[in-house]
Amino acid sequence: MNIRLLTALAILAAVPGSACADKLCDVKDYGAKGDGVSKDTVAIQKAIDDCAAAGGGRVVLAGAPLYVSGPLALKSRITLSIAAGTTLAGSEDHDDYPPVRELGEAARRALLSSDNATDIVIDGGGTIDGRGQSWWADRAPANRRPRLIVFRHSSRILMENVTVKNSPSWQIVPYYSDHLTFRNMTILAPDRISHNTDGIDPFSSSHVLIDHVTIDTGDDNVAIKSGQPNSPGGDAPSHDITIRDSTFLHGHGLSIGSEVAGGVYNVLAERIHFKGTGTGVRIKSNRDRGNVLKNLVYRDLTMEDVGTPILISEFYPKIPDVIDAQPVGRLTPRFSDITIENLKATGAKQAALIVGLPESPVTALTLRRVHIEAEKGAVVKYAHMTATDFTVRAAQGDAYRIGPDVQGLTPDTAR
Repeated sequence: MNIRLLTALAILAAVPGSACADKLCDVKDYGAKGDGVSKDTVAIQKAIDDCAAAGGGRVVLAGAPLYVSGPLALKSRITLSIAAGTTLAGSEDHDDYPPVRELGEAARRALLSSDNATDIVIDGGGTIDGRGQSWWADRAPANRRPRLIVFRHSSRILMENVTVKNSPSWQIVPYYSDHLTFRNMTILAPDRISHNTDGIDPFSSSHVLIDHVTIDTGDDNVAIKSGQPNSPGGDAPSHDITIRDSTFLHGHGLSIGSEVAGGVYNVLAERIHFKGTGTGVRIKSNRDRGNVLKNLVYRDLTMEDVGTPILISEFYPKIPDVIDAQPVGRLTPRFSDITIENLKATGAKQAALIVGLPESPVTALTLRRVHIEAEKGAVVKYAHMTATDFTVRAAQGDAYRIGPDVQGLTPDTAR
């Protein structure tokens, strides 16, 4: 994989969308109260629509600590500026989020969303709070709860200098969108109780940059996806995605999958610190939701107290003890050209789980300068790999358990 090319693509992705800021639309001028009780949905939407009708502008939420709103539609060439000390909070009335068709399934409308829009900026130093606590309590499936921010079929999106937190479900979702930058942000949801509160989930999206973002959530910190389980076909891939200089705290790690029926390629993750996540590098799929995943590069990663620093599995959610071969089909996962280098992990529970399929082993996997200290060692099955300076120190049992159809790794080479 041409890393220089991928880095150039990351720089291209970092170019912000430039909303035309000629018109200034203060939501208070449109009747918003910002008293933390009244619903300001109509006033905020009117400000957005008015700025859009003028060819673009800046919609400002300021001068009050809390604006409450139901779902809002973002438009092209709009900057939504939420001032420091100000929060845009989602209504806690569930009926304010109407049923919609989203991500190929029944769902509820997000607090903020765009459709076929370009040049959107969300900034200002303030907070977007989904107030999802009541949704988490009823344990409804993720798609029965609204996501917080969804960009649908949109391009040139910039989010920076904002805090996003407490979504009822996934927090930020680019869907069939391109050229998106998420920079200097914090994404939060309480661990354990806020199920499915993924941080950023690019879904069939491309040219995405996640840069200097701290994510502390109740599910995947980042999850790159494309297509649903048992997809009939026609899904677009996610590709050319860079995650760099970020910190992942509670959460399930940096994930690709599990739903990747459209495939994923050209992902670069570098200079990321993981502390207390369930996993670190997490690449996952299954026979009902897979495709080609290739050209994935992870480098310069540090991990503290991470459950499993490396999890690469063509079985999700559970790896069976006995794996029988099946015919290769359209949705068979095919993982290849994966490089992990300069990774140091301490305090792990299980060093690594790398498990392909008998009919489709993981291929061209490179581990270089990877050093892991864990309670239990690494398990590797159905994987063709090159390991250079790959060491595991296990407090219990063997450092490596090498199963069927493993090439390029033996207890002697993995030292």
